[in-house]
Amino acid sequence: MALQVVAVITAKPGSEEIVQGALRDLVGATRQEEGCLSYELNRSAADGAVFVTVEQWREQADLDAHLQTPHLQKALEVAGEHLAVPPAIHPLMPVA
Repeated sequence: MALQVVAVITAKPGSEEIVQGALRDLVGATRQEEGCLSYELNRSAADGAVFVTVEQWREQADLDAHLQTPHLQKALEVAGEHLAVPPAIHPLMPVA
């Protein structure tokens, strides 16, 4: 069973476009990673400062490897001071 993950990234007011650019640059490389089944970047329609990734990974080890990739580290470095709070990463567990 694939591991589903939702990550919530919130930009500081006025930094939305910088954060969006950093995240957009991450998408293509992430989709090429071993074990990445899907990776979608979204911007909240209710709050334009909130970005959400909806991800599927083959297994936890693939997600762990993703968290160490140079392209993710670069995105976090670029967006870092522009984030309102640290990214919230939520691996999901089905309940029904």
